[in-house]
Amino acid sequence: MTSTILQRAEIDRQALNDRIILEGGAFADAIAPIKHQLFSSVVLHLEAAQIDKMRAVIAAVEAVVGEPESNTALGVFYGYDFHINEQGIHLIEVNTNAGGAFLNALLIESQRGGAKSDANLEQTFIEMFRNEWQRVRGDAPLKSIAIVDEDPESQFLYPEFLLAKQMLERAGITTYIVDPSNLHVREDYLYVDGQRIDLIYNRLTDFDLTRYPHIRTAWEMNQVVLTPNPTHYQRYADKRKLAIFSNAEMLHAEGISQSGIDALVAGVPETKLVRPKDAEQWWAERKQWFFKPMSGYGSKGAYRGDKVTKRVFEEIMQSDYVAQRLAAPGECSVKVGEDIQTLKYDVRCYVYAGLIQVIAARLYQGQTTNFRTQGGGFALVL
Repeated sequence: MTSTILQRAEIDRQALNDRIILEGGAFADAIAPIKHQLFSSVVLHLEAAQIDKMRAVIAAVEAVVGEPESNTALGVFYGYDFHINEQGIHLIEVNTNAGGAFLNALLIESQRGGAKSDANLEQTFIEMFRNEWQRVRGDAPLKSIAIVDEDPESQFLYPEFLLAKQMLERAGITTYIVDPSNLHVREDYLYVDGQRIDLIYNRLTDFDLTRYPHIRTAWEMNQVVLTPNPTHYQRYADKRKLAIFSNAEMLHAEGISQSGIDALVAGVPETKLVRPKDAEQWWAERKQWFFKPMSGYGSKGAYRGDKVTKRVFEEIMQSDYVAQRLAAPGECSVKVGEDIQTLKYDVRCYVYAGLIQVIAARLYQGQTTNFRTQGGGFALVL
């Protein structure tokens, strides 16, 4: 069963448009064609108890992965993605390079009528990057950041890169948006167009940086601060971790408190490693499970068991996959034009150092989240 909510409140679209115009520049031009795909008009209301349960799950995950080493970056913008239904809240996965935080900050600020909250999100984000730098470099000033992704101008969230650049540069940090091929090692540091890079905000989905050895080597040699980095992915986002998070015996063996075990077992759907020797059983039970590649990201290569074909199932059995027990996303009724449509939603908590910075929802139709659904996109959460 899913939780269906009829949405009566809507965002102030004019206020959002005004905020986009206020940012101006390349960002306003880049986002104009896709802003109705990025931002839903829906306002999703969560209960305090639901948020408290998400916080408890996040805290328990932090306890499982353990304390980071000293003098290392913590990792920016972790995304804890939850499904919420009548059975409760369900952590579907953890992402260590979750997109959308800057865009959701803009959405939130646009709906405040010009008033600034005590926790101004732009300032919060700036201090987060400075903290990443200071953990590694101490009191030296952070002068330059490179936002790095493959062919960044072709990425759907390229407007967010531009927004991040503008926010960072307002804080006096020179910021570049670059493809990895634009980074060059010179004089023991990484450079872009002859300018030394202090910190890389990593948006690459090659989590081990196998295809970018010059970046990995620079990070390992302490020539640049990289956040998030391969260590962060291994600690949090490798899908095999979900099998630990959802297993009471493993958690007990890890020395996790009973309250932490209770939060995780209740809040993380049962997850198992897929082995070819169990193919017959997996096929018989497939409708109860969601299959995810161990090293995948977003929805690439992920399949609902009740939708999978025999051919794809056989490919899954021969690949590195986990199976997570189905936890249906919530649903909400949304007015699109003159019609009322039922959309699915998940809730993403953007987390830094174990603390929630922003909560946003993503509305969609289909098996997995996307930005192709009319009336869908990021939604404001109250």
